[in-house]
Amino acid sequence: MKNKKNSEIIISMRDVCKSFPLEMGGVQQVLFDITFEIHAGEFVAIMGPSGSGKSTCMNIIGALDTATSGTYELYGTDITNFSADELARVRNEHIGFVFQNFNLLSKRSVLDNVMLPLMYRGMHMDERVRRAREMLKRVGLERFESYLPTQLSGGMRQRVAIARALAGDPKMILADEPTGALDSKMGNEILKFFKQLNQDLGITIVMITHEFDIAKYAGRLIHIRDGRINYDGPVPRDERVLQ
Repeated sequence: MKNKKNSEIIISMRDVCKSFPLEMGGVQQVLFDITFEIHAGEFVAIMGPSGSGKSTCMNIIGALDTATSGTYELYGTDITNFSADELARVRNEHIGFVFQNFNLLSKRSVLDNVMLPLMYRGMHMDERVRRAREMLKRVGLERFESYLPTQLSGGMRQRVAIARALAGDPKMILADEPTGALDSKMGNEILKFFKQLNQDLGITIVMITHEFDIAKYAGRLIHIRDGRINYDGPVPRDERVLQ
């Protein structure tokens, strides 16, 4: 883990609550007073059982949703009350996403998939191609740029997704259950690659998981249970600490 005292605060959540309206009236509160900071260069796992609220927390971190109350600052800017268009710009410019099921366009080439977020930025075609090829080389897939995702293994598809996340040069990668669709061997390779990106390039990694064995790859663990943080610190040796 990087020295927090000397690094930029990328994420700052203060007293964040989230509730959803119920069809029969009233609301269901999912998050309660979530407060934490994540600094540049950290590798943080946000962990919790199904229904704990970790996915809702992830959606707020990723500017896919907004808090009902409290404040969320991303790179020092309060985005709590941003419009949908403003949140879309934040996602495209500042966050690299890696999803469990890859979210690749099956009928477009690997190169096209990696270039996609750069197209939305309006980047010139030549620069998009150059940047995408650079990222494919970084993940070891430069020879597969003309392939379709369906022609690749699960681990290779996740590496394409990582290349796409890196193409926009984000300070942070948000990974949602990134090994959920992979076998254990491929999953471990992807987790080691995340760790390498964090250590060698200083990219901040925020990884959502429900598995302690996966969270152990991170340097810090935020554990959520019943919508509240019940642990925030170094990854413990024994999962029973989180109970």
